[in-house]
Amino acid sequence: MSLNSYQSVDREQLAKDISQIHQQALANIGAADYKHLKKMERWGKACSIIGYGTAWIMPNPLSALFISMGSFTRWTQVAHPVIHKGYDKLNGIPKNYTSKKFAQGWRRFFDWPDWMTIPGWHHEHDLLHHYSLGEKTDPNNAQHNMEWLRQSRLPMWQRYTIVALFAGIWKIIYYTPRTHKELCLNAARQQDLPEPVMTRIGAWSPFTQQGRSLWLYSVLPYTGYRFVVLPLLFLPIGSFAAISVLLNSIMAEIFTNVHSFVVMIPNHAGDDVMMFDEKAKGKGEFYLRQILGSVNYPTGSDFNDFFYGWLNYQIEHHLWPNMPLRQYQLLQPQVMALCQKHNIPYCQQSIFKRLLKAVDVMVGKTSMLKPGIQHKL
Repeated sequence: MSLNSYQSVDREQLAKDISQIHQQALANIGAADYKHLKKMERWGKACSIIGYGTAWIMPNPLSALFISMGSFTRWTQVAHPVIHKGYDKLNGIPKNYTSKKFAQGWRRFFDWPDWMTIPGWHHEHDLLHHYSLGEKTDPNNAQHNMEWLRQSRLPMWQRYTIVALFAGIWKIIYYTPRTHKELCLNAARQQDLPEPVMTRIGAWSPFTQQGRSLWLYSVLPYTGYRFVVLPLLFLPIGSFAAISVLLNSIMAEIFTNVHSFVVMIPNHAGDDVMMFDEKAKGKGEFYLRQILGSVNYPTGSDFNDFFYGWLNYQIEHHLWPNMPLRQYQLLQPQVMALCQKHNIPYCQQSIFKRLLKAVDVMVGKTSMLKPGIQHKL
């Protein structure tokens, strides 16, 4: 997108048009949205039941894939929209599907057993990422986060290898300590305390306060639940059954990491996706950045969208993060038409093309756009 095209977008009218679509969508939210959420949840639970129902037989990738899909669904299609307050507006909805009650206390192991804590995920993702998209303060800015690799002297094949290995463990080595770090920094700011120095080693060290809390609230609870308690439930069948469940659980963890990496990283990375040096000024500029800084994948049916975790509606989600999943499916054609009206590029491509573009940015082969650089779409 050229500088003239970027500057010529009528931001005031864009904001009005987006607000109008939003108001229409809010009026359409109802019982059908909760019914749809339960449908996606059932699909995810079915995957978990099939996975663990066969995992005891022997270590095998099929059971691990089903377990992985169940975990991926709990994160992307239940925890993600619920914590974003996507269903808070529905009357009569069970409290555990609202942002205030979801995964609180002991329900964490029932609603969303994962590495990240609810407060950490909410602060890092819902606030920092969504309200500083594409900026250096965006914790999910792939180009900024990978500068150490982009600027390294390693040959390209080694850089690609590092990214491939990173994809299999990124939730534990990146997302978990990052969400915890941002939560600790925010807590210090709120209490008017000096920001703690959090090195990569110190963040994991049991000899630092931050390291101990990371282990206590993130690592140990999830490790105990997924890799100790669940396998031990199968011990009455035999030690081989318990070991098989453990090995399948480890394999599933790798699959979930890869699946979420492939879906999430390309959402905001590529040589045709914009990043920004300064904060957005005004609602219209904010909306414009959500469109130019996000990427969609193929959309249209529940079956298709289920495997993407509904993250294939990333443009719509960043315009309205607190909407139920079903609404994104209804809003997507309207947003595409709106972009055509305002002559704004609407990026929607195959996930495989987007993955290659994202990884090329991570290794330093290409760079993301900034306003004024010619857009390739």
